[in-house]
Amino acid sequence: MGTVGDGTEATAAERRQLLNVAYRLLGSVTAAEDAVQDAYARWYALPRSRQDEIRSPGAWLTTVTSRMCLDVLGSARVRRERYVGAWLPEPLPDRTERDDATRAGHLSGPADPADLIVLDESVTMAFLVVMEAMTPAERVAFVLHDVFRYPFVEIAEILDRTPAACKQLASSARRRTGAAAAPVSAADRADVVRHLKEAWETKDIPALVGLLNPAAVMTADGGGLTGAALRPVEGSERIARYMVAIADKAPGLELLERSVNGTPGLVARRDGVVLTVASFDVSDGRVTRVWAVRNPEKLRPWAGGDQPESVR
Repeated sequence: MGTVGDGTEATAAERRQLLNVAYRLLGSVTAAEDAVQDAYARWYALPRSRQDEIRSPGAWLTTVTSRMCLDVLGSARVRRERYVGAWLPEPLPDRTERDDATRAGHLSGPADPADLIVLDESVTMAFLVVMEAMTPAERVAFVLHDVFRYPFVEIAEILDRTPAACKQLASSARRRTGAAAAPVSAADRADVVRHLKEAWETKDIPALVGLLNPAAVMTADGGGLTGAALRPVEGSERIARYMVAIADKAPGLELLERSVNGTPGLVARRDGVVLTVASFDVSDGRVTRVWAVRNPEKLRPWAGGDQPESVR
């Protein structure tokens, strides 16, 4: 890999890779962008002679970005103790679902960091929530090795541990993900979400209960900035009634079927303003987990009224 200053394309490719690493480590587009910008600032602060000594600037930037993310993860645990209610990762829209006018605007201006993140199984809300239970070192070792295929020798330099210790960290993190559930096709998942949307729109509590696993759990993140349940809502009956109560309190609420972090989800908006982005985990034809992000600071990638009208 050439130097960072070799060209715009090389710099853009490196920035894209770093953003993808940082978002998976931090679960926040904003924090990921800050970490990447700080890494570039450190690179450009180096004397040219020092830059020339670095054989792979891309690897150097990855190391610096990962170390910054490690520091952020360590301090995040303290900050989240003061967070109002449950903390959830920032949801990501699918850039292909933007309307033509907005897409043209994005293409003519600087790339939105959220648009540069590859939507795959390692950024689903279910996966990111599981990673929240990992220690910072486990998360770094797991993401860099299992997702990005970095060798443990390089990860050891980032974590300042032996390769064997890093291998153990990744193994421990892997165990935290638990046994893999039976795969659900995108079409089947979309069908369940569509039926849930229809039942929600008609405020059909029995239908909602039937679409939810009896032991389903809903977690909402309002960050203290908007109304949201401060504790997880458990059980299909309670979740169904909570969803209907939300609809009753927000007349004119419009539900849209949209991809959220690469899987079928729902977006609720009123008067063109996105109020909630909901992601779901599905098993055996029923919803087992609901993650509803309502914190407006986490919905900025969804702002601007750039979602197409819903099909009723």
